[in-house]
Amino acid sequence: MFYVYVPRSEKDGLLYTGATSDLKARLNAHESGRIHSTRNRLPVRLVYYEAGLSQADAFQREKYLKSGPEKRYLKNRLKEYLVSLTG
Repeated sequence: MFYVYVPRSEKDGLLYTGATSDLKARLNAHESGRIHSTRNRLPVRLVYYEAGLSQADAFQREKYLKSGPEKRYLKNRLKEYLVSLTG
């Protein structure tokens, strides 16, 4: 399986989008500070993921979710969760 995943920084609330074949190991790498993009934004918490059979599809979906319209889609998809953090 290949995964597109979104952890949220509990420090600043920002979302990161990534893709991997080993979701558990990748999240451990984030949590231990080995991922440059989130190293200064720890701790992070997984808030969304998708699984698929193709690596190419996962990386294409990652790129798509990082685009402007899809960032809005993702935030809308997570709206209830994100609102619960501020309420």
